[in-house]
Amino acid sequence: MGISVNGIDIDDADIAQELPHHDGAGNPLKQAVHELVLRRLLQDEVERLGVQGGSLDDRIEALFAQEVRVPPADDAACRTFYAQRPQLFSSGALVEARHILFQVTPEAPLELLRTTAQAVLDALKLAPERFGELAAQYSNCPSGALGGNLGQLSPGQSVPEFDALLFRLEEGALAGHLLETRFGYHIVQVLRRVEGQAIAYEAVQAQIADRLSRAAWQRAVHQYLHLLVGRAEIAGVELEGTASPLVQ
Repeated sequence: MGISVNGIDIDDADIAQELPHHDGAGNPLKQAVHELVLRRLLQDEVERLGVQGGSLDDRIEALFAQEVRVPPADDAACRTFYAQRPQLFSSGALVEARHILFQVTPEAPLELLRTTAQAVLDALKLAPERFGELAAQYSNCPSGALGGNLGQLSPGQSVPEFDALLFRLEEGALAGHLLETRFGYHIVQVLRRVEGQAIAYEAVQAQIADRLSRAAWQRAVHQYLHLLVGRAEIAGVELEGTASPLVQ
């Protein structure tokens, strides 16, 4: 494929060996190539800085610990996060919801997928009683056979962006826009809500601080990878420094 990083070739055999690790990605080949490029960059940096350790993965972890520093989340940030997301910090909250998933795959052109999803949403705004019918026709989720019904969900059971929308919608409400997640585009409706009891801030402060610190660390690692990409000589592929399971 003619790919090299700082003069070191990444050949088809390397890619074939890496590819099985990315079966669940939207574009496994692209993800495998990006992973190999970033790993090569990190190996070069480990060697340049003389980072010691066992395996390459161990030395990459040591490199991150040495080069990527983030301050701990302070109390003010934790309190703001808590206040802005009451749905995440309640006990007993439930929603009954349904959705239609338009799954992103390498075979499905993204713009066509989004256009189709938007057309179905527009149709539902005019005739919401067709939700079950259109879910059965279009949804790439097994729930499509059940009219899109996902049953009862509590906070934290779905991916964060889906979770946030579910617990923001009023009972009976159809989301007025498409929701995009790593799985694709979703049309979402909440059928029923059961309000929960708020959990005291003091009981979840440590959990919030850990979550904010992890998010800050991940952003810092992404910036570090961008820096490495920007100063490297990479041929045969263009990539963003953030596109790597190394930091998920």
